[in-house]
Amino acid sequence: MAMVSTYCPQFTGLRRTCSKLETSSPQSFSQHVTSHLRLFSSNKPSRSVVAMASNNKFFVGGNWKCNGTKDSITKLVSDLNNAKLEADVDVVVSPPFVYIDQVKNLLTDRIEISAQNSWVGKGGAFTGEISVEQLKDIGCKWVILGHSERRHVIGEDDQFIGKKAAYALSESVGVIACIGEKLEEREAGKTFDVCFKQLKAFADAVPSWENIVVAYEPVWAIGTGKVATPLQAQEVHAAVRDWLKTNVSADVASATRIIYGGSVNGGNCAELAKQEDIDGFLVGGASLKGPEFATIVNSVTSKKVAA
Repeated sequence: MAMVSTYCPQFTGLRRTCSKLETSSPQSFSQHVTSHLRLFSSNKPSRSVVAMASNNKFFVGGNWKCNGTKDSITKLVSDLNNAKLEADVDVVVSPPFVYIDQVKNLLTDRIEISAQNSWVGKGGAFTGEISVEQLKDIGCKWVILGHSERRHVIGEDDQFIGKKAAYALSESVGVIACIGEKLEEREAGKTFDVCFKQLKAFADAVPSWENIVVAYEPVWAIGTGKVATPLQAQEVHAAVRDWLKTNVSADVASATRIIYGGSVNGGNCAELAKQEDIDGFLVGGASLKGPEFATIVNSVTSKKVAA
């Protein structure tokens, strides 16, 4: 006969309801949740939230990747300048390096500028690289590090990315620290192993978590049109926060913003935003459309009262 156990993880600052799980033997928290991560799960989270579940300020970043021309970016910036954005959201856009100065000169101060990458140390004889000092010089406040395209296309490893993060933070540039599993890793039940390993590389290198935003971006959902269900995203975000509590500190776990990325758009952002451990989004293709990006930014209103 299967043994019925009560599953109720204890998270600092989180309100997760207990649920019944049928198991043939006792399993760890990680095994329980990993076994219930399914690519096309239709299960809905069982919880009731009356007010905003997190005190963290919503954060939405737009990663423009290797897209745009001078003319198209001028139009995009104009759309962003004319958009009405909710006040209680930190908004960041990340243009290609060659257009950062153009965007900085035209964009409203309401939106900050991020770079998409940076060098691991002080500038010098490193052809093709951009130093953190140069990014600061042209007004960048943030940098995206560890994105899956840098990991899996360019070949950057966890330790190298961690060193990059440490150097950026030492120069007072905020880090959007990306983590996430590939499809075959998820199907093999390794979602947590992969994400925790990537987190550990950041934790081992950085001097502080004060200026870090963690972006969970399942690789199988980036640019594919497949998006994690709200429950799938919430489960991983809650596990990431619990990892931070256990391996860094409860204060860091509570204060660190954990945002979701992976085919986020104007149609799915509201339901994702309702999840208590989703503190915002890192947006790819939809960030190239000013009105749709504004809709995603304004999905913070969905977080204030979750159904």
